[in-house]
Amino acid sequence: MDARTVGLRLVELTTAGQDATALDELYADSVVSVEIMSDPAAEPQRWEGIQAVREKHEWWENMATVHNVDAEGPFAGNGDDHFVVRFGMDVTIDGQRNQMTEVGLFTVANGKIVKEVYLGLVGTSRQNKES
Repeated sequence: MDARTVGLRLVELTTAGQDATALDELYADSVVSVEIMSDPAAEPQRWEGIQAVREKHEWWENMATVHNVDAEGPFAGNGDDHFVVRFGMDVTIDGQRNQMTEVGLFTVANGKIVKEVYLGLVGTSRQNKES
């Protein structure tokens, strides 16, 4: 699969709430996942390998109550090995309901996601405001 096809499938599975299927179907065993923190002083967090990425997803599911995820995209070029997806999330964390927005930049090789980098929305935004 090319990056566009992988991106379309990721958006389809994400909006259907099928994250585990997305990991099984679309991610390489050697995938690298990076979360860039919106605080400039914070170090990026990094996970290497599919098992570590599964554990990251498990941690998120245990920490946050996800009410809704809206995935927009993919944004991709022809023949490119990258795509971007915008995620809007309605979540409750520590008893506080928040609207969060981030984008994921995905790199594809041999039909699988080999790297994902998540960037949070910074500046004046809807992020972290109660609904």
